[in-house]
Amino acid sequence: MKGWTDAPRDRGWLVGIIFFILGLGTLLPWNFFMTASMYFNSRLNKTEWSNGTMVSHKEYYFNNWMTLLSQLPLLLCTLLNSFFYQRISEMVRIAGSLVFIFILFILTAILVKIPMEEDRFFSVTMATIWFINSFGAVLQGSLFGLVGLLPQKYSAVFMSGQGLAGTFAAIAMLVSIASDTDSETAALGYFITPCVGTLITLLSYLLLPRLEFAQFYLDKSRSYEVKTADELLKVPESGTAVNGKLYGSLANGGASGKEVEEEGAGVSPKQAFLTLEQAEVRDRKSTVMEVFKKIWVMAFCVVFVFTVTLAVFPAITVDVKTIYPGKWEPYFISVCCFLIFNVCDWIGRTVTTLVQWPPKESRLFPGLVVSRVVFVPLLMFCNVQSRSYFPVLFSHDAAFAFIMMLFSLSNGYCVCLSMSYAPQLVAPKDAETAGALMTFFLALGLSIGAALSFLLRLLV
Repeated sequence: MKGWTDAPRDRGWLVGIIFFILGLGTLLPWNFFMTASMYFNSRLNKTEWSNGTMVSHKEYYFNNWMTLLSQLPLLLCTLLNSFFYQRISEMVRIAGSLVFIFILFILTAILVKIPMEEDRFFSVTMATIWFINSFGAVLQGSLFGLVGLLPQKYSAVFMSGQGLAGTFAAIAMLVSIASDTDSETAALGYFITPCVGTLITLLSYLLLPRLEFAQFYLDKSRSYEVKTADELLKVPESGTAVNGKLYGSLANGGASGKEVEEEGAGVSPKQAFLTLEQAEVRDRKSTVMEVFKKIWVMAFCVVFVFTVTLAVFPAITVDVKTIYPGKWEPYFISVCCFLIFNVCDWIGRTVTTLVQWPPKESRLFPGLVVSRVVFVPLLMFCNVQSRSYFPVLFSHDAAFAFIMMLFSLSNGYCVCLSMSYAPQLVAPKDAETAGALMTFFLALGLSIGAALSFLLRLLV
C-alpha cells in the first residue's frame, strides 16, 4: 500500500472540479426556489377587479414559509444524519438524495404547465420544498464528511461551489426573464436548469470512486481508525516499537528478546503496557460536551450570523420595490437582491483564504458578528412595499444595493471564519466532532432566522 507521501496526483485537478460541482449541487434546491419567488407569488397572490377596485384574495406569505420550510428540514436532518450516517451507506445517502432531488425538480417543472387552484398549489409547493430540502440536508451533511477526508484545499473548493450556487440560480432567472417567451415557458426553462445541474452532480459523484486520487484518500481514511485501534490493542511482539523504543517479546517477560533502545535504558513489560495505555488515552476522542466547551464562541457566532441573515433575506428584501418602473422593474430583485447577495457572499467567503482577521482568540470577532444586527433595521427602512409601521428612509435603488453588498460580504466573511476557526480550537482528533457540531449550529441559526422573519415582516 502506498504511504501518505506517495499520494497520486490529482490529474487535471479533476477531483477538485468534481467537488466544486458537488458543492454547487447541494444548494441548488434552496437557491432555485428562493430566486423563483416572483414566479410563485404571481401564481399565489392573484388579484382581480371588483366594483372598480383591485382585490387580492389571500396573502400566503410565500417567502416566509418557503424560508422556514427550507431550513427546518436542514436542522432535523442534520440531527438524524449524525445518528444514522454509520447505518446507511455513503452511496445510498448521496446518490439516493440526488435522485430524489432530481425527481422533485422535474415535478416542479411539470407543475408550471398544470393549472391549479391557489391553495392546492401552495400546499404542493410547500411539500416539495420540505422534501427537496430534506434530501438536500442529507446530501450536504454526507458530502461535508466526505470532503473532510481529503486535503484541506478541497473543503475550500467545495464551499466555493456552494457559494456560487446562488449566483447560478440568479443568472438562470435573469436569462429566463430576458427570453422572448411567455412567462410560463420562461418558468419551465428556469426549472429545467436545476434538473440538468442535479443530473450532472449525480454523474460527477459516480465518477469520483473511479479516480485514483480520490480512491487513495477515501479508502485510506476509512481504514485509518481500524488500523490505529489494532496497533494500540495488540500485544507487542519481538521487534515492536513503542514510543521510540524497540522491545523484545513481552510475552516472555521481556528478558528473552533483544532490546534496542533509542532513548534511555531498560523498559519493563509493565512500563510498555502503561505506554500503550497512555497512548490510548491520548488518542481517545473527547465527548461532545468537552468539544462544545472549546468551540461555543464560534457556535454562537455562526448561529447569530445566520439568524440575522435569514430574518430579513429573502423574506423582507424580496419585497423591496424599485423607484424606476419600466423595463428595469422585472430585473430589479433578481439583480439587486439575489445576484448581489450571492456574488458578494462568495467574495466574502473567498477573502478568508487571504485574510483571517480578527484572530480566533480575539473578543473582537464576536463583537463584529453581533454588530451585523444593524442590517435588520437598515433593510427594513428600505423601500419595502405593503408596509405598516416602518417609514421609508432609503428609497433609492442604489442605497438598497449598497446595503445588500455590505450585508452579504459580512455574511460570507463571518460564516467562513466561524466554520474554519472552530476545528482549530480543538485537537486534530476532535476536529470531526467540532465540524459536526458547527453544522448543527449553522442549521439552528438558519431555522431561528427563518422563524423570526414572520415577526419582522409584520412589523415593516
